[in-house]
Amino acid sequence: MIPTESANFETEKPDGHWFEAMADHMGEAYLRYSFTKGTAQEVRFVIDQLGLKPGDRVLDVGCGPGRHALELAAYGINVVGLDISQRFVDLGNQSAISSALEGTAQFVKGDARNLPFNAEFDAVISLCQGGFGLVGRTEDGACDDAVLNSMANALKPGGRLGVSAFSAYFMLRHLEDHDAFDASTGVNHERTEIRNADGVATEVDLWTTCFTPRELRLLLERAGLSVEAIHSVTPGAYEAAAPTTDTPEFFAVSSKPAS
Repeated sequence: MIPTESANFETEKPDGHWFEAMADHMGEAYLRYSFTKGTAQEVRFVIDQLGLKPGDRVLDVGCGPGRHALELAAYGINVVGLDISQRFVDLGNQSAISSALEGTAQFVKGDARNLPFNAEFDAVISLCQGGFGLVGRTEDGACDDAVLNSMANALKPGGRLGVSAFSAYFMLRHLEDHDAFDASTGVNHERTEIRNADGVATEVDLWTTCFTPRELRLLLERAGLSVEAIHSVTPGAYEAAAPTTDTPEFFAVSSKPAS
């Protein structure tokens, strides 16, 4: 029988962010979840959509244990992975060393709402609700604006941003009994179970902000970016497809003006 604990990670730790406790519990077990198995396909799509090439410098915001960052580094792209969880940062750096990618991939702790970079990267990515859509539940969307503004600031002039976001259309079509969708904020709350590497399960609260393509365009434009495309995507099956109500995520491509 799998042991189960009771936990509520909604409140921020005294010295950190509420997500850190979840990451501390999951650790390397994060990479066992099915949604992480499409990394290679997703990265090929990102490289194509953002026009990345060896030697480019990319910032991966909300990188988790580094699955996308390490895959990008394998293509000769220089990647900085940033996450709020020190546990995930440590796992990313350990994987970079064991994969002989420490020269092209490095991982640092930081907050997506206040990135310490200014016009340093050819591209910035935030995938799988890593740094965007998973940071707050404010009615005015202030956290979403802060994250996009911070990522836009990290881009060089002419640089591109690739960000995924959960679809509000899909959420409403597939709303489950244990979900609680707040129509006023677009935030879905669910009580779910996570496991660590030893199989110990614990229940946690998770809030995911959901978006429509129109909202994404407005938010990106408000951050000073030019929207190039918004695609409907499914983890592990990213493709350049028009927005629909049938796929769980959108992938938005935008660029920072060259001058």
